[in-house]
Amino acid sequence: MNRPSKPAPIAGGALLALSLILGAIIGVRYGQASLGFVIGLGVGTGLVLLIALVDWLRARR
Repeated sequence: MNRPSKPAPIAGGALLALSLILGAIIGVRYGQASLGFVIGLGVGTGLVLLIALVDWLRARR
């Protein structure tokens, strides 16, 4: 008897890395690279948590 397969997990690390880089670049344009990096970290963390929640909800089905 075959067990039903679960969907493959979604990876969110690339979004975190991209948001950090973009935050730093945008911060440099405004003369606040550190602040841009921190804002990018916050946005990226939020996206990763959202993806983790969606992945968790998909796995429960």
